Amino acid sequence: MEQSGKSSLATLSLAALGVVYGDIGTSPLYTLNTIFTAGAHPVPLNHENILGILSLIFWSLMIVVSFKYVVFIMHADNEGEGGIMALLALVLGKLGRDEKRRAVILILGLFGTALFYGDGVITPAISVLSAVEGLQVASPLFKVYVIPLTLIILFGLFLFQRRGTASVGAFFGPVMCIWFVTLALFGISSILSAPRVLEALNPAHGFRFLAANPWLGFLSLGGVVLALTGAEALYADMGHFGRKPVQLVWFGFVLPALVLNYFGQGALLMVNPKAIQNPFFLLAPNWLLYPLVILSTVATVIASQAVISGAFSMTNQAIRLGYAPRMETQHTSEEEIGQIYVPGINWALLLSVAALVLGFRSSANLASAYGIAVTGTMTVTTVLAFIVVRRLWGWGLLRGALLISALIAVDLSFFFANLIKIEEGGWFPLAMASVIFTLMTTWKRGRVLLAERMKRDSIELLPFVESISPDSVVRVPGTAIFLTANPEGVPHALLHNLKHNKVLHERVVILTVKVLEIPHVPAEERIEHTPMKNEFHRMIVRYGFKDEPNLPRALFAQDILKLEPMDTSFFLSREMLIPKAGQKMALWREKLFVAMFRNAGSAVPFFRIPPNRVVEIGAQIVL
Repeated sequence: MEQSGKSSLATLSLAALGVVYGDIGTSPLYTLNTIFTAGAHPVPLNHENILGILSLIFWSLMIVVSFKYVVFIMHADNEGEGGIMALLALVLGKLGRDEKRRAVILILGLFGTALFYGDGVITPAISVLSAVEGLQVASPLFKVYVIPLTLIILFGLFLFQRRGTASVGAFFGPVMCIWFVTLALFGISSILSAPRVLEALNPAHGFRFLAANPWLGFLSLGGVVLALTGAEALYADMGHFGRKPVQLVWFGFVLPALVLNYFGQGALLMVNPKAIQNPFFLLAPNWLLYPLVILSTVATVIASQAVISGAFSMTNQAIRLGYAPRMETQHTSEEEIGQIYVPGINWALLLSVAALVLGFRSSANLASAYGIAVTGTMTVTTVLAFIVVRRLWGWGLLRGALLISALIAVDLSFFFANLIKIEEGGWFPLAMASVIFTLMTTWKRGRVLLAERMKRDSIELLPFVESISPDSVVRVPGTAIFLTANPEGVPHALLHNLKHNKVLHERVVILTVKVLEIPHVPAEERIEHTPMKNEFHRMIVRYGFKDEPNLPRALFAQDILKLEPMDTSFFLSREMLIPKAGQKMALWREKLFVAMFRNAGSAVPFFRIPPNRVVEIGAQIVL
């Protein structure tokens, strides 16, 4: 048994290495080059500045990634699930009915989620572009091919998404293992030529650099944060592998490899300052340059794949929690329910990534846009964590405030250092996040107003059921299931069916689907059944935000009503919305909500309902 446990831990650790650490693992490709050459205020290249920057990178990795995420934030899980959307659901669940606080936290959480999509666009662009730029080191003749080759690789990556990652998932771990070993070996080889670089482990070098160059040191934090990109992935992907494998791989393998490579690049720059043109690739001997470009490209594709998959998962969670309209979602694996493909998100990401590559044209230029998305999400995560330590862990105000204040101070230092780079590219993730935030909040608000309107116009269910008599309406054989968001009212589809067809089925089920702010709902708690008079039944089916809704499976498996698939019909109401000025939402937002509503995916495939058992009945509603 113990041997089996060790084997399982090793397997999970290797898988985590392939999926979780691609983003942060490819940061050495561009971090130091960006700090010393890019932007309007590059750091002058000299020995003291190299030691100062390396010290800042090392202690940022220790404080932000090792302590904040790997040790602290990973314990703020939502029943084992991580990520900003899971954390938001956990926090909202702990706030209860405090509407004002819920509104503030919801705004913060949704904006952090929107920034995550900015990260999902920038990561593939900067990662793959920085890897292909290695060809320029081999020969300047390759410069004209960098952009076209990057676009071809990215197009192939997004085109491949429809096939899923199951077929290549086992390939990720070993490749990333080779990648991190390569990082460490090249770093060690270079450190031996200038061992003085190890002095940067002393935080005094970082403090001295900041003290000697206050403004420049502050601005340099906008480049230092590039070494931390992907930290949020450690938390977001925890649910796939568990806390222990992620922590074990970080401290035992990834962190040492990253530190050795950064310090190796620093040692190279001390010996040969001209290597600043691309210190990562110049660590390698000439005969290894082309294999290293190939390995780097594969590693960045893996890093991009993890972020793209994360965007799919985040979208899926947002749909189920009611922050996004239903979209076509394809399941790419019969074994793993979490492996999905969302075509609309996939092609939107591809267009955005291609526009970034063509617009910024180099990884150094893209780095200015990268930091705001990363640091904004980090800051929101820390704020949400404060509510967890107070409401869930029961920490005192002083203890919680001291820790969170220290973490917030670090996060905001990085955030404001990047905020200055708005003109250099930082506008892009902010603009993208603002658009996504507007869409998510409009959809959420619109759904609330629609539910209120439908509830106000509906007939109470209980008096309606009691008014049904054997002589009042014809009852036909079979079971009719009416989907409705309001279990206390008569569904519009039922009233319209009764009005036009003048019949009721011999058994009528009023069905409501609720998605809870927890990842999973146990099977035994899935269905709540309330029998009513005249063969009416009220049923509530509950799912967690990471459960896969499948109404036929849930309904036909229960023994309460013993439903027969071929004797059951599902009735859905398809509303036609009409915006109206002077309501509780601005007219332009009403029109936006109506457009989103009209283009939302059908409930039929979303709930896995057989199309040949569905009857849709239209209704017109003025918002």
